[in-house]
This record gives sequence, structure tokens and C-alpha cells, in this order.
Amino acid sequence: MEVKRKNKDYNPLNCPVTFCLNLIGGKWKPLVIYHINRDINRFSLLQKAVPAISKQMLVNQLRELEADHIIKRIVYAEIPPRVIYQLTDTGKSILPIIAVMSDWGKKNMKK
Repeated sequence: MEVKRKNKDYNPLNCPVTFCLNLIGGKWKPLVIYHINRDINRFSLLQKAVPAISKQMLVNQLRELEADHIIKRIVYAEIPPRVIYQLTDTGKSILPIIAVMSDWGKKNMKK
């Protein structure tokens, strides 16, 4: 399934920051990446970990991350089917960015 997004390829000045934000920017993607890295890797667990996200928005974010090869979706042939999400090598390379965001948040939440 192809995921259509308006701004994914918008980068008229070929800026690396814009490129990064097109892939992992927004309100939810950094949280989804963060939680998948912490083994909160099933849809229902992600919904509980990020309760403010709607079901449809979580589906969309997971699809976009999968289309961009940040995460991979693994389906186990069981009854009922079990699906987990894992970070790809590209997704793991984003973890230092998420760690810096976490550190910054810890320092500045106290203010």
C-alpha cells in the first residue's frame, strides 16, 4: 500500500534538516519511534503508551514510518494474527536524535 503525503518530498533548498523533519517530524513520530525502541512494539501497547493519539492517526504514522523504512512490520502467522513493529537500521540511526530530545525535555520540563 502506497502512502500519500503532501510534504514528504518538499525540500526546495535541499536542506538536510527539512529532509529529516519530512521523515520523522510532527507530534507523533518521535514518540512512536521512542516507544518501539523501548519494546512497546504492538499496536495496542502503542495506543496505551500514547493515549492522546487517535487509532487512525497511529495507523497513518506507522504506515508512513514503514514506507520510509524507519520501522518494519512483522506479522506472525498465528490465530489471531500477531503484529509487532521493530526499528530498522535506519530507524536505529535516529535514536541519538530522540535521546537528545529526551535529555533536553528532562532539563527544561522543570522550568
